[in-house]
Amino acid sequence: MKLGVAELIDDFTEMFPMWVSRLLITADTPEWALTAAHVATGFATSIIMSPAEAGIEGIQPENTPDGRPGVYVQIYHTDRVMLRTQLLFRIGQCILTCPTTALFDGLKDAKRRFKVGKSLSTFGDGFQKEDAIGGRKVWRIPVMEGEFIVEESLGVTRGVAGGMFLILASDKASGLKAAEAAVEAIKTVEGVILPFPGGICRSGSKVGSLKYKLRASTNHLFCPTIRSQVKDSRIPEGVNSVYEIVINGLTFDSVRKALKIGIEAASQFDGVKYITTANYGGKLGPYKLYLSEALR
Repeated sequence: MKLGVAELIDDFTEMFPMWVSRLLITADTPEWALTAAHVATGFATSIIMSPAEAGIEGIQPENTPDGRPGVYVQIYHTDRVMLRTQLLFRIGQCILTCPTTALFDGLKDAKRRFKVGKSLSTFGDGFQKEDAIGGRKVWRIPVMEGEFIVEESLGVTRGVAGGMFLILASDKASGLKAAEAAVEAIKTVEGVILPFPGGICRSGSKVGSLKYKLRASTNHLFCPTIRSQVKDSRIPEGVNSVYEIVINGLTFDSVRKALKIGIEAASQFDGVKYITTANYGGKLGPYKLYLSEALR
C-alpha cells in the first residue's frame, strides 16, 4: 500500500491497559507551567525500567479553574497503588517546589479517586487550609513564596498504552525529520502523550532476550547495522535507520487517531522508505490495531 512517498508494510500494533491520572498544572506564566510539567514527567519513558510512564499533552486547556495558563500531563502505571505513589512523589517534589504553580484534577468524571492533595497538604504542618476554587475542593499549603494550591482528589482511570509505528528510512537525517513531523502532528490530538524523549524512540525493544536474563532487549529484527547477522531481519534493502513512535492515550480512539495523523505526517518525507509496526504475537496486550485500519 502506497502512503505518501513511503510504502506501508501492514501489521498490527499491540496495546495494553494501564492506570492513568491526568493532572492540570497552572502557573503565573506558560513557561513556569511547562517547567513543572517537564520535571514532573521526567524518567518516565517505559515501565520496563522507569518508575512510571508520563508525558505532556500537546493541546493545552483554554479555561483553567484559577484562570491562569495551564498544561495537562498524564502519568501511567500498571499498578494502581504504585501510580498513587508516583503521583505523590512527582507532585510533591516537582510541582509543589516549582515557582507559582497550582495543581488541579484533569479527570473530573473519573469514578476512582486518589486523595493525593489531602495527603500532600500535611506538608503545611498544620497551617494548611481547606478551600474551594471553581467548585473544586482544594488545599492551600503555605510555602515560602506564598502558597501552593492543590485539588484534594485526583481521578484515575484505565488508559491505553503502547500504540506504536515505525519509520524505516534510507538515512538517519531523513528518518529523524519524518519522526519530528509525526510528533508535531500527534500533538494536535487531545488526550494522548508521547512518553519517549522528544516523542521519539531510537531503541525499540522486544520482550526478553536471546542471550541474557533481561526483561527486554534490543529489537534485533529492526536493527540495520546487524541485518546481515540476523536470519529473519525485517530491514529491507535501502533502509539504514529506524525510529519508533510510541503513543499512550486516555482512550483507544484517541490513540487510533494519533496513529493515523502521525503516520500520514511521517510518510510525506523523502528518504522514508516504509512505515510499519511490530508486536509480540498478540501475547502482550488485549488491544490490537492494524495500521491500515487506523488509517481508515
